[in-house]
Amino acid sequence: MQVRRATKIVATLGPASSDPQLLEQMVNEGVNVVRLNFSHGKAEDHVERARLVREAAQRAGREVAIMADLQGPKIRVGKFAEGRVMLEPGARFVLDASRTEPGDIHGVGLDYKELPRDVRAGDVLLLNDGLIVLTVEAVRAEAVHTVVKLGGELSNNKGINKQGGGLTAPALTAKDMEDIKTAMSFQADYVAVSFPKNATDMEMARQLCNVAAAEYGHRPGLIAKIERAEAIPRLEEILGASDGIMVARGDLAVEVGNAAVPALQKKMIRLARAMDKVVITATQMMESMITHPVPTRAEVSDVANAVLDGTDAVMLSAETAAGKYPLETVQEMAKICAAAEAAEAAEWTQRDADYSDRHFKRIDQSIALGALFTAEHLGAKAIVAMTDSGSTALWMSRHRIHIPIYALTPKVSTQRKMALYRNVRPLLMDTSADRDTALLQAEGHLRARSIVQSGDVYAITCGEPMGQPGGTNMLKICKVQ
Repeated sequence: MQVRRATKIVATLGPASSDPQLLEQMVNEGVNVVRLNFSHGKAEDHVERARLVREAAQRAGREVAIMADLQGPKIRVGKFAEGRVMLEPGARFVLDASRTEPGDIHGVGLDYKELPRDVRAGDVLLLNDGLIVLTVEAVRAEAVHTVVKLGGELSNNKGINKQGGGLTAPALTAKDMEDIKTAMSFQADYVAVSFPKNATDMEMARQLCNVAAAEYGHRPGLIAKIERAEAIPRLEEILGASDGIMVARGDLAVEVGNAAVPALQKKMIRLARAMDKVVITATQMMESMITHPVPTRAEVSDVANAVLDGTDAVMLSAETAAGKYPLETVQEMAKICAAAEAAEAAEWTQRDADYSDRHFKRIDQSIALGALFTAEHLGAKAIVAMTDSGSTALWMSRHRIHIPIYALTPKVSTQRKMALYRNVRPLLMDTSADRDTALLQAEGHLRARSIVQSGDVYAITCGEPMGQPGGTNMLKICKVQ
């Protein structure tokens, strides 16, 4: 069974993890969010996989969130006559937007037709996640003439990045707009937007999602994938227009350089938490486990450091989508998260630092912080938030506290969305309209799950009248009889 931990695990579904029994095991072992990668597969594939996820979660007796990850613009080279070429340093190579025949050792066509207008002589292009480096020598009509600076094997449809950013491709394509409709047909809990450059990209995505989801009475959370250099100076405005961000370290590292990414990761996690947003750390976290049954020591440290930074979730991509050991990877990641959290809790001495200099205009936010402060000083066994929208649990989860937060909600959609929040255990409970009855029901819910027992102290928040989003206005400290 799963290791108890605060940090959540996002696992990408793919051929290696689509077996219903295996998927159920992965949920049991700690997967909190399942990512459907819309860069691969057809609409019907994603609808079917979403069904598998919901059924696996039901069998496991847990709710998990589904995140639909949009492909975004295809900034890629075309295809080669022989599937690949070997580029030698110093050789000339042409990226030609007008080319229709398959590529060869001298050049290749482009899926991204705007490249000749986005670059100029002296620019550096990075292909295949930076493994191939080309320097632009000249741009003539639709052809970008380059010199190979760092060579190697280049195969069909590999990605193109411009060092320092600056490609004008829109974040949302026609395909993304259709994929949003597909994702809303199965009420995806989150939609991840690829390559946003500013708040406008996220606002457009939200409008499209809300329109597509209206007939289902659904509103998904929006995750901005930070993978463009242009997004970094606009991080705060992007966060303001989103429900969370993904530290997408692959494309981001290619654009800003590998060395800049660790500090940016810490900055993004810190800012997201300060702005009451969720944050996912992604890319190559357990990469070696695609082919090996155990992670490297460096991967263990990478995951642990993301946990210590305060990330809400750590994400697995090819490790669970196409790897040999999807279940073992989830198990190993859960252990690393739990160990890092235990070490942090043992050394945590700044108990009150997180509560100082906090100012609120909202009653519900004040109640949430008061619950944390009181529970911490009383040594409470649990903090309980009775919540309709999930907002109270989100605010609580933005603070470093090592007491588990149990969020009781009458809405399945809220329960699923809270599956991504750090240190929040979402539970479904039909709450009574009467406050005192609801409080008794909540304690019964906790006792039935052995979360609390006789003599335990817990803090509970709720709102009067019951069932109104944003109405949390009461904190009660209880001792189980």
